[in-house]
Amino acid sequence: MTTIYVPRDSSATSVGADEVAAAIRGAARESGHDIRLVRNGSRGMFWLEPLVEVATDRGRVGYGPVTADAVPALIEAGMLDGADHELCLGLVEELPWMRDQQRLCFARVGLTDPLSVDDYVANGGLAGLRAALDLAPAEVITELSDSGLRGRGGAGFPSGIKWKTVLDTESDLKFVCCNADEGDSGTFADRMLMEGDPFCLIESMAIAAHAVGATEGYIYIRSEYPDAVNTMRAAIDIAYAQGWLGSDILDSGLRFDLSVRVGAGAYICGEETSMLESLEGKRGMVRPKPPIPAINGLFGKPTVVNNVLTLASVPTILANGGGAYAEHGMERSRGTQVFQLAGNIKHGGVFETAFGITLGELVNGYGGGTLSGRPVRAAQVGGPLGSYVPAAQFDLPTDYEAFAAAEAMLGHGGVVVFDDTVDMAAMARFAMEFCAEESCGKCTPCRVGAVRGVEVIDRITSGEEPETNIGVLNDLCEVMTEGSLCAMGGLTPNPVRSALQHFADDFTGGHAPATTGDDPTTTSGNGSGPSGVLAGDEESKA
Repeated sequence: MTTIYVPRDSSATSVGADEVAAAIRGAARESGHDIRLVRNGSRGMFWLEPLVEVATDRGRVGYGPVTADAVPALIEAGMLDGADHELCLGLVEELPWMRDQQRLCFARVGLTDPLSVDDYVANGGLAGLRAALDLAPAEVITELSDSGLRGRGGAGFPSGIKWKTVLDTESDLKFVCCNADEGDSGTFADRMLMEGDPFCLIESMAIAAHAVGATEGYIYIRSEYPDAVNTMRAAIDIAYAQGWLGSDILDSGLRFDLSVRVGAGAYICGEETSMLESLEGKRGMVRPKPPIPAINGLFGKPTVVNNVLTLASVPTILANGGGAYAEHGMERSRGTQVFQLAGNIKHGGVFETAFGITLGELVNGYGGGTLSGRPVRAAQVGGPLGSYVPAAQFDLPTDYEAFAAAEAMLGHGGVVVFDDTVDMAAMARFAMEFCAEESCGKCTPCRVGAVRGVEVIDRITSGEEPETNIGVLNDLCEVMTEGSLCAMGGLTPNPVRSALQHFADDFTGGHAPATTGDDPTTTSGNGSGPSGVLAGDEESKA
């Protein structure tokens, strides 16, 4: 029997993976071949989706992108035996994109059936939880601290400190909350992991529960991710049946109950305190800090709040030791980051590697430059509140402190690429407009400042006293940065300031963006067009 893998990932199904799977079943039946069809997660090479893999004695041979119409000819040509064909990519693990990664979070994504207990355990699943249960809670947190793991959501706060604070806070009830409200532009790794390896997230949250003394947990998923919601709920049901959740996890005496909660589409609920408000059934609005959620979180109880990629790093840390994890990366940025290449990019997708790789290696090396074939002008890193990094600074290493020194941020690892047709003044305006649309409205600098920011940029670009209004815009950015209650208003000036700093001519008409001509295959500089679909544009909040 031949095993065939066709992704069930949302990005793959959006370009016909379900139809390809059905065509393979039908063609195999008609040709008398006995096959086992596995719907795995995506490998993250979105320009090759739908990617079909065939298990052979040599390894898994890939074919892609495959259409349903191409399936009969592929099977006739010997695809089920791994035969050569114009769509044959060779051994998937030997493709440069896969070969050069260091997959720790995504170790199983694309390899296994996401809802198969046997697949999960056979590929290292539960090793981290079993190791954690053999340790005292404080020892688990020591391993986490030794690993150097920092929050993958933006601020890069040390996870060990957060967990220790919850452990040391006395309470009759504690919570673990996973922030899966992935709304940053160009990000889709959370969705991919939940759809491709949901048990990993369940295992990591159970480890956190043991480490801090929590008994209840919630995964807060954005409503735009229905497939992730369904997959996580199915995985939780299976985990309860297997004894991985509930009153006596793995016969250890640990009790931990886990549920999924679905957001209502507000970007601000990606901020941890707004998410907690939403979980409590209230309007998603930012809470002042202090008190911090680790002390006074969900329903006023001590709460661990981490995002998907932070939590997904935990099982491998416990399985192999914090020291082994810390061997990856550079300086204070330890371990791996799951980079997501999107926008006007030839090869869009997920690339997990150790911190320290340069932005240029990601965009021009593995990403292949722009899909339009035009020169890269800039990349926005860290979501809609991240700075625009000009191509001249692409030698910047992906390190939290290096990016901070360059007045940029890594954030969730999203990288949105623009070619030389982009109007950066328009992009700066979009940042202010986005903030005005998504602000929770609780503080004046964010609520009013973003609206005024749009107006001032319009005056500048229309030629109305540009020097004076640029000064006003800079003053407004300073007020928003220093006076906003949370990062929504505080970081919105980042893209605006970076556009003013690196692309000042766009505001005053001194730069005429290149035109794409009449070629309908080119993409616009803002990432719309074909590359937006390939790189998960449906996941973008902005």
